[in-house]
Amino acid sequence: MTGGAVGQWRPVVSGLCATLIGIGLARFAYTPLLPALIEAGWFEPSEAGYLGAANLVGYLAGALLARWTARHFAPAQALRATMLAATVAFFACAFPNSFAWFLFWRFVAGYAGGVLMALAAPAAIAGVPSARRGLASGVVITGVGLGIALSGTLVPLLLREGLTAAWLGLGLLALLLTAAAWNGWTPRAATQTGGGGAAPALAAPGNLRWVLYALCAVYGLNAAGAVPHMIFLVDYVARGLALGIDIGALYWVIFGVGALVGPTIAGRLADRIGFAAALRLAVAVQAAAVLIPVLTDAAAALAVSTLIVGVIVLGVVPLVLGRVHEVVPHDPDAQRAAWSLATVAFALGQAGAGYGFSLLYSYSGYALLFEFAAGACLVALAIDLAAPRPAGVTAPATRRNAGD
Repeated sequence: MTGGAVGQWRPVVSGLCATLIGIGLARFAYTPLLPALIEAGWFEPSEAGYLGAANLVGYLAGALLARWTARHFAPAQALRATMLAATVAFFACAFPNSFAWFLFWRFVAGYAGGVLMALAAPAAIAGVPSARRGLASGVVITGVGLGIALSGTLVPLLLREGLTAAWLGLGLLALLLTAAAWNGWTPRAATQTGGGGAAPALAAPGNLRWVLYALCAVYGLNAAGAVPHMIFLVDYVARGLALGIDIGALYWVIFGVGALVGPTIAGRLADRIGFAAALRLAVAVQAAAVLIPVLTDAAAALAVSTLIVGVIVLGVVPLVLGRVHEVVPHDPDAQRAAWSLATVAFALGQAGAGYGFSLLYSYSGYALLFEFAAGACLVALAIDLAAPRPAGVTAPATRRNAGD
């Protein structure tokens, strides 16, 4: 590999570090920590659930303000600052403190994740040739799945030394990743991550506007349907089924493996049957997978449910991105604005479901979580089936457009 090629891929590595910190660790490492926080008496079960929801609300805020941030600050500076903020949040949670203290820092961690998810990929692929941008985007998104799998293996080891050691260990890892990514953002990347608001996408002609609204609704509801697995699954296995934290964390590793391979599986499926059909199939399969814990607590069945939801959580990202490029064709600015709108819908679905499911959990425990999650997926499927069909969009999707 030539020096120029290495230089093109250095921002991609930085982007991977950014999503690993902001989403893979700052959000998802909390899931295997949740039962330990409860068992150690740091928080009541309902409080621990609300802390997970606070991270999702922070993510929503970060997604909403990411484009404003990119317009008013140098993107490289914004990326470095948010990586540092996520890192500081780990250290701030290392010692028992008030619920309000943890609520604030979990929000900060979520906010950092929202900004990093919105800005890291465009900054990372700005200097990559168009023919390689699909691969580069996949590498950046892989940081999320890598963080999930890593947190599922690392957190149980750190918890053997106590909760404080676990938080500090995660903070140290985030600090090392921040240092590794610090100088990886190129000057070209620093000028290409900004942009306007969502107005161009909303001004789409004909029925495309309603197709986009329906797509965003499907994306947000599908995200809501994954929340019980993302927040409560490890606690359900560890405490609800009395199998212990180590076994619960093993299921989180399975979830992470699914998240690692999800984008590739979904992309290849879209190459064969088109983005619209692949997205519809993904939503239907997730509805069935989310319902499995309602029907049985058999280990193998729960593992299948966990793996499938892990695959689809990140697998829908390239599917919706490709669908956006179909719905809003031939206009890069409108495509970016439409993708921003979809990202906000995803964040809103997760944040709303995070608090809604936490409230439901405080009243009924695990009993209704997965039923309501499956219901959200079924509503998403119904919206997708009822949505108008955009004129001029053919079934065989061209996946390369999503990476251009």
